[in-house]
Parts: sequence; structure tokens; C-alpha cells
Amino acid sequence: MKSNRSLLTNKKTIILASLAILLFTGCFGGDSGKEEWTSLIYPDKSNTKRNKKFGIYKSLEECKKASIEELINLGLKDKGDYSCGLNCSYHEGMKVEICEQTSK
Repeated sequence: MKSNRSLLTNKKTIILASLAILLFTGCFGGDSGKEEWTSLIYPDKSNTKRNKKFGIYKSLEECKKASIEELINLGLKDKGDYSCGLNCSYHEGMKVEICEQTSK
């Protein structure tokens, strides 16, 4: 027969393990599979600090197509550029979009 102290230790271990699993699931698994591509248009391709957030798309291909069309509509096909960022969020302190990755 196990002692009360041993049972209490086992309960604490189970509770701590459960909390750790919940914590890691929330940090790493919360939005797994989420894919949003943000179109960033650069009116002057030599100045990538100045950009315009154009739209958010479900796929990289949609983002590329819309970005190129917007450059054409703005008359910036030769002067401007674009990039598509995956799961971007705006960072207030740095005043910039932070993305998991960018592609063109």
C-alpha cells in the first residue's frame, strides 16, 4: 500500500505534466496549418523601407498574382516591386510587418 506522501507526489507530477502539455500546445500548435499571405507593394524597388500593405490571401500564388496586378494598375511594373509574407503581424514598436517568411 502506497503512502499518502507518495500519492500526493504522483498527483503533483500528473498536474505539472498536464500543464506543461497545455502550455506547449498553446505556444506551438495553436494556429498550425494557418496560412495567410500578405501582399506588400514597394513603389520604389530601391527603397524597401517604404511599402504599402495591399491585401491578405489564402495562398502564395494568389498573393503573387494580386501583387503583380496591383503594380500594373499603379503604373509601377518597372519601378516598383512586391513581396508576399507568410502569417505577418504588425509590430508597433518597430512600425513594420513581421512575417514568418517572405517570398516573391
